[in-house]
Amino acid sequence: MSRIGKLPIEIPQGVQVTVSETNLVTVKGPLGELSEQISPEISVNIDGSEMTVTRPSDNKTHRSLHGLSRTLLANMIVGVTKGYEKKLKIVGVGYRAIKNGKNLDLQLGFSHPVTMEDPDGITVECPSQTEIVVKGIDKQLVGNYAAKIRDWRKPEPYKGKGVRYEDENVRRKEGKTGK
Repeated sequence: MSRIGKLPIEIPQGVQVTVSETNLVTVKGPLGELSEQISPEISVNIDGSEMTVTRPSDNKTHRSLHGLSRTLLANMIVGVTKGYEKKLKIVGVGYRAIKNGKNLDLQLGFSHPVTMEDPDGITVECPSQTEIVVKGIDKQLVGNYAAKIRDWRKPEPYKGKGVRYEDENVRRKEGKTGK
């Protein structure tokens, strides 16, 4: 039995969960609305303030879908109640981020500024020129957009310059040594 899949999901007050006949799960909460298409082989049951996910057999595909489906549903509930955020830090001389309306302008050592437009459902804040906070209710969208920002200039191992996650630990290498 899947250790993750068999855990029940608590549905907090103020959150509505509906499951259609085609296993389209819609979650409405104070921060917004999310929907996810769950595999038709997996069954989703709602009992009062608890949601459980069950699988029909111990087939390998059913076992893998069991834990995945439960985690996706749990992430949706956390997203519409608390939301998700990723914090990025910019390290380097002359590297900075500026928020202009719906655009994020990055100076990352290129000959031109990098401009990124915020996707729908994502808000980006710049508390300082070297910090970026990506917020949203969809965990996948938040992580994906933060990774796209980081891809413009990944942290390099010699000086540590680049865009990194706030909790990321960059392993530093020793430079050349002269004789």
